[in-house]
Amino acid sequence: MNKTSDRIKYLISAIIIISAEVFIAVFVNDDFIRPYVGDMLVVFVLYFLYKTLFPKKNKNLPFYIFILSVIIEILQGINIVDILGLGDIKFFRILIGTNFDIKDILCYLIGCMILYYIENKNIK
Repeated sequence: MNKTSDRIKYLISAIIIISAEVFIAVFVNDDFIRPYVGDMLVVFVLYFLYKTLFPKKNKNLPFYIFILSVIIEILQGINIVDILGLGDIKFFRILIGTNFDIKDILCYLIGCMILYYIENKNIK
């Protein structure tokens, strides 16, 4: 398979997961799918968007995505949206987030562990 077809598959995967995230945000109001599965899917979006640009295998990519996710979660805890003056714009409140929750970090960890398996299953 060539890099162009890989990139297309990664982009389509990212679009599908983003669509699932939007569906969850708009139509699902429960105590499991929205808060936990939605957070776990975020790392898959980051993964597939990165792979769209850089399709080569990177065994450490899931670790980097996890670190980025934790940093963003910490920034939520210090109200980065308000610090940046974006607090009145709903889009940014949703995109960046506004609450720190240790359970979100656990969801990112689970998602990144799955990504680690995917990224490393054929590396020798």
